[in-house]
Amino acid sequence: MQFSAAQIAQLINGKIEGDPNASVGSFGKIEEAVKGQLAFLANPKYEEHLYTTGASIIIVNESQELKQPVNATLLRVPDAYTAFASLLAAYQEIEAQQLTGIQEPAYISKTAQIGDKAFIGAFAYLSDGVVIGNQVKIHPQVYLGKNVKIGDNTVLHPGVKIYHNCVIGANVTIHAGSVIGGDGFGFAPQADGTFKKVPQIGNVVVEDYVEIGVNSAIDRATIGSTIIRKGAKLDNLIQIAHNVEVGHYTVIAAQAGVSGSTKIGNGAMIGGQAGIVGHLQIADGARINAQSGVTKSIKTKGGAVTGSPAYDYTSALRSQVVSRNLPEMEKRLKELEEQIKQLLAEKV
Repeated sequence: MQFSAAQIAQLINGKIEGDPNASVGSFGKIEEAVKGQLAFLANPKYEEHLYTTGASIIIVNESQELKQPVNATLLRVPDAYTAFASLLAAYQEIEAQQLTGIQEPAYISKTAQIGDKAFIGAFAYLSDGVVIGNQVKIHPQVYLGKNVKIGDNTVLHPGVKIYHNCVIGANVTIHAGSVIGGDGFGFAPQADGTFKKVPQIGNVVVEDYVEIGVNSAIDRATIGSTIIRKGAKLDNLIQIAHNVEVGHYTVIAAQAGVSGSTKIGNGAMIGGQAGIVGHLQIADGARINAQSGVTKSIKTKGGAVTGSPAYDYTSALRSQVVSRNLPEMEKRLKELEEQIKQLLAEKV
């Protein structure tokens, strides 16, 4: 598909600087783009490529000053990165709209309900009582257990497994290999040293506009629901344990793990490989640094922690400064000891 600068400008509310009839059919990085491709410039480090790129159309910030002539047609917007993201989303939506129907072979229970313009990929399995909303995209080898509900415009990528009774909202994206609703890690210690499994009879609720990365696991609740609130974004390889609640618009980076019954507030940011123990309260807007081990609740809104065990971020930085100065401090201490010895010797 070909799009003109005028059409793209209308989509992103951009101001055209150059030929409005310039057209593109694909995207390219500004340093590598060729004729017929669209690029964007948001990072000043790449400004030099603005004057040498082969791209036909470039999205730039309104504030971008030109130091020399540019061959491409420019589309000026308040925020080039956000505009480019919006354009990619629109392009992706156009492509997704072309994907409809049911591929064979796929198993669909007679009691399953499928909305308008849905897509069911080959080897997908839809159990009894499944309800699929409008324009849902279910890619090959997806498994949906009994009574699973999927909201409108949600996309389940290949190999996603959603266990029985789980509820997925609208406009959700779950990437390949993720498992939603597996058993929580619940075992009761016995007198003879063995462990008795505690049945996990709850479910998982994923609210609207959530994105879950590749090979992540969100466990079902023991009783009640494990909840991922609206707009939360989870990276790849994340573990969310039973009865956890992740707040609205919270972001969690790859390989992080959250233990059972911990409640994470709204707008929190959790770095990669961070670990949070169970039954904690994490305040709204909290910042947890990568590889931190959080063992206590974060009660201050917007509080930041780092380290393992994690503690106040500012105090941690001060400690790091002191730590780096230890060799010099040791040297000075030894010099002082020598001076004291000399003074004592002189008195004797």
